[in-house]
Amino acid sequence: MADISLRTALLTDRDAIIELIHKLNVFEADLTHDRSRHYGGAEAYYDELQRRLSGREGRIVLAEADSKIVAVMGFSVDQDAAYITDDVRLHGTVTDLIVHEDWRGRGIGQTLLHEAERLARAAGLKRLMIGALVANERAERAYRAFGFEPYVSVLIKEV
Repeated sequence: MADISLRTALLTDRDAIIELIHKLNVFEADLTHDRSRHYGGAEAYYDELQRRLSGREGRIVLAEADSKIVAVMGFSVDQDAAYITDDVRLHGTVTDLIVHEDWRGRGIGQTLLHEAERLARAAGLKRLMIGALVANERAERAYRAFGFEPYVSVLIKEV
């Protein structure tokens, strides 16, 4: 396996990140039937993600192999509602974790999750959160293997 290096994304990485977002959207569209398959949806999400992360001490972290971006992770510092105890109210959030399909199963996602843990600890946080589509069983297995446990269940009903 090629050596994997991590770095914070630059604005010049926009196209490569959007490509990964688009590929994930297409994959998830088959699971949920509510994801846009259009490239413009991925472009709009990238811009939305940049705005959201900029206000939350966030960043996009890239995994590279052979000078090629093979995975992307969004990380932010978020605050829960006032009823959550002060010691864990501020927490780290993995907003997105996308590994190019050709590079899955090689531990890159785990490497990015370790980086998210490191970022959370460096920010003095005690909790790290991540979400996964129920239909994306592979992602949920990977997150559970990393030590994540169910915390909140979000239910949906089409009306």
